[in-house]
Amino acid sequence: MSGSRAAIRYAKAVLSLATDQKSADAVNSDMKLIINTIAESKDLNQMLQSPVVRSSDKKAVLLAVFTDSNVATTNLIDTLIANKRLSLLNDVALSYVQLYDELRGRQLASVTTAVALTEELKVKVLAKVKELTGKDAEVKNIIDETILGGFILRVGDIQYNASIANKLHKLKREFTLN
Repeated sequence: MSGSRAAIRYAKAVLSLATDQKSADAVNSDMKLIINTIAESKDLNQMLQSPVVRSSDKKAVLLAVFTDSNVATTNLIDTLIANKRLSLLNDVALSYVQLYDELRGRQLASVTTAVALTEELKVKVLAKVKELTGKDAEVKNIIDETILGGFILRVGDIQYNASIANKLHKLKREFTLN
């Protein structure tokens, strides 16, 4: 729990600095690259989490992998190393992207469906999210065949479950209670 709080604090500090330097967009791109690279490279993730690997080696690897990073991103890596918190790099990057999107009035809407969303349905979902929250959203489609049909929409703290599996579960509950 304290790790995630620390990650949010670092992310807020970097966002504040990047906003002041008018480089928040570039740092956001760096953070997305860090998230994707760590997710794709099991070795990189293990190296960052390892207490055996020296900090200087970790820094050398990160600077070699992320060569075109913004100064604020490089300073974040230096700060995390100095504070022995480099294992939080992925969490800080995730928190930064979330805070950046909130600052820009964007959010992530995850839609769970039994089959992939068509472009037409994606547009309808985005319109509904805009109507409900007043903010633009990015749609992430999660395919889960166990819901049978319909959809489950999650935006921030709001969840709307219109899946067939949920309706069947409600019917089953009604029949067992009566």
